[in-house]
Parts: sequence; C-alpha cells; structure tokens
Amino acid sequence: MQVCIKIMRREVVAAAKTIEQAVELGAKELNMSKDEVTYEVLELPKKGFLGIGSSDAKVKVFGKSSKSDIAAGFIEKIIGHMKINAMPKIIGETEDEIKIDIVGENLGTLIGYHGEILDSLQYLTYLAVNKDEGIDAETDASGEKPGAVKISVDIENYRKKREETLQALAKKMAERVLKYGRPVTLEPMNAYERRIIHAAIQDIPGVGTHSVGQENDRRIVVGKEGAAGPARQQGGFGRGDRRPRYNNADRDRSGDKNFRK
Repeated sequence: MQVCIKIMRREVVAAAKTIEQAVELGAKELNMSKDEVTYEVLELPKKGFLGIGSSDAKVKVFGKSSKSDIAAGFIEKIIGHMKINAMPKIIGETEDEIKIDIVGENLGTLIGYHGEILDSLQYLTYLAVNKDEGIDAETDASGEKPGAVKISVDIENYRKKREETLQALAKKMAERVLKYGRPVTLEPMNAYERRIIHAAIQDIPGVGTHSVGQENDRRIVVGKEGAAGPARQQGGFGRGDRRPRYNNADRDRSGDKNFRK
C-alpha cells in the first residue's frame, strides 16, 4: 500500500488588473479568505497609453500557517529527507496541545530504540512550532516552556504500548524486590518514562523508587520502602546481587514484533 503525502499549497503567484483583485484571486486559489493571507507585490499594474503597453499587477500570496500546519509541515520535511513513505495526521488540536499520528509503512526507523528517534522528532517539532514563543526562556521540569504549545507525536500507538510495557516492568521489578529484599536498578530512561515507572510503583505497598545518575544516564532504583538511600544504591547492585534479566517484552525495540501491526 502506498501512502500519498498531500502537502497543502501555502503560496501562489496571481495576476489581475489591480493589486486587490490579484490578492483575492490568489486567496481563492489557496482556498482561503482574503483575511487569511498576506501578500508581496511583484509587479505594479501599468495603464499604458490607449491600452498599449498596459500590464496586470502581479503578487505572491501567502497563506497564514496555523500551529498545526507548521507542525505537520515540519514533520513532512523530515520524513521526506529520510525517504520514508509516511505522512503526519493531526488527530487532536487545542490551544495548549497538538496531537499528531504518523501513518505509513515500515516506521520502525522513525521510532528508534525505546522511541529515541520518535522523542527527538517530537522535541524538534515542538521547537519549530514554538520558535517565536521564547523557547530559550525558563522551562518547566519536562523541558517545555510554560505557555508554549505542547506537541505529542505518536506512531501506530507506540507510546501506549510502551507505557503498558513499562508498567508491566515496574510491577515485575517490585515483585522481585519484595521477594529477594534487594534493590534493582533499571536501564536509563527519559523523564517521561521514569514518571511512568514511579507512578506504577507508588501504589505497591512496601516498595519505593528514586532516581540516580545525570541527564541521559539517569536511572530508577526500585527498592524496599525505607531501605538504604541513594548513596548505598547508586551502583544498583551489592556484592552477590544479580543484575535483573529482561525478556523481549521488557526490551521493546522498534523492530520487535510487539510493536508491529
């Protein structure tokens, strides 16, 4: 099945006897009203002499892009450069958030290991959409600027599947801690995934979590509630402790059968 990517035209050159008429014509070609476009005059109209040498006004008409247009257009360009047969689809839009689903074929490349590529694409799209909103200003704990439009990008419901996998992993590690009485340290995760683990374990009696490490190497330690603090558990494994094994369901690589339709 081939996915047809349709990119909406955002500019057109139009000519008419007057500038106003040319702008109206251009707006019509873009399927927009006159209030939804801006324009640049390329050539002024000329009256000529007795009709000889007269020429029409020529303008370039631009459609005003919405935040969702910017997001979809940015993703289309990235996908195009990667030569992937796919397209973004806006599935939800409010003043505060734009939700986008990417549909197509063989999209594992866009997901990456544990969604790393997908997360990067989502963040770059966030920057593109909010580039005029002072992104370099103070950000909140999630790395997003308060007041900026949140961008959520998903592929084939990957994020829901990943969330379910992490919740199952959290439960499994909690059971391990309760059974053997020793803490376990999970592999590095981003802030979003760590929140899922923390939330999944907070309702399990007798087990607690905390994070160790810095930036890309930040990990969650799962241990007994009230046990030794981060300094004792920094390495995650004491003498004789065995590193927890992960099965294929725990390591949801983008190419794993669990994440194919």
